[in-house]
Amino acid sequence: MPEVSNSEAGDGGAAGRAERAAQRRALASRYALLPLRLFLGVTFVYAALDKLSDAHYLAGAGDPASFVSQTQAAKAGGSPIAFLLGPALDAPTLFALAIAFGELAVGLGTLLGLWGRVAALGGALINLSLWLTVSWNVSPYYLGNDLGYLMAWTPLLLAGTPYLSVDGYLARRAGRDRERGLTEDHVRRRTLMDGGIAAVAIGGAGLLSGSLTRTFGRNRTAAPKQSAAPDPVAAPAPAVAAASVPVGGSAQVKDPATGDAVYIVQPKAGQYCAFSSVCTHSGCAVDAPRNGQLYCPCHGSRFDAATGAVVNGPAVKPLPRYGVTKDGDQLTLGPLQS
Repeated sequence: MPEVSNSEAGDGGAAGRAERAAQRRALASRYALLPLRLFLGVTFVYAALDKLSDAHYLAGAGDPASFVSQTQAAKAGGSPIAFLLGPALDAPTLFALAIAFGELAVGLGTLLGLWGRVAALGGALINLSLWLTVSWNVSPYYLGNDLGYLMAWTPLLLAGTPYLSVDGYLARRAGRDRERGLTEDHVRRRTLMDGGIAAVAIGGAGLLSGSLTRTFGRNRTAAPKQSAAPDPVAAPAPAVAAASVPVGGSAQVKDPATGDAVYIVQPKAGQYCAFSSVCTHSGCAVDAPRNGQLYCPCHGSRFDAATGAVVNGPAVKPLPRYGVTKDGDQLTLGPLQS
């Protein structure tokens, strides 16, 4: 039996380790886009079902969180595609449902890897339209998430979904069909037909789940419960030192009724007022007043720090305003006025 030298055994072990490392790298490269694909797919499915279950989404222009109000705000806020928003405002329910079910189709197609490039293109177009409308006025640009999503779709648009996917299964079966000697036209027709059947099945499941969500999952305002218990003792109104609110500055307190942050401001010498920190567009917290305005970092809405009025959309309603009373060197938050 021939002897194996230590150097040869060492070389064989090193070669084996190098081969296994190369296999791990190849496996990691193959599935590198899988986390991004799962994230985008889950996010779009969640976004679609969230819209369909939200009673505000399909409400009329009187609701600032509705599709109509947000589209009107985008059109008035200088969107570069404002001229394209007219048809959406002419048939808002149709367009709102098309967006929601479009997001659902994109999410399911991405998750299951069916027509991956088509799904990625749909997702990119949705985020492009959102970037050019509701996120257009976000400043600086990196605070707007729609542009980031648009860029995130690019790798899937280029690479598709070839692994752990319906597309991958169809591609492997097409390869086996070619090895069996089937003609290219036959292989293509079979792949297209089976892909279409899968798309119809997945689309039907998506439509059913979306319709059930819209029918049974709509958020409803619960009727206030009657309680025989005596009213609790009212909490004292929050107060701050007047010296802590310079002209153009602010101090933050909490609304004792809701717990929301409220800014007490002094826009002019001797003039005090207070505004809720909750943006009327989508409920984000606005920043403290600066340069005479309160800025919402989520979608770029700006409000006048002296009146709470909307300076820049997509918000369409002013910030809720509170009264403020000055007693000596103390400023006390008053009741909600509007």
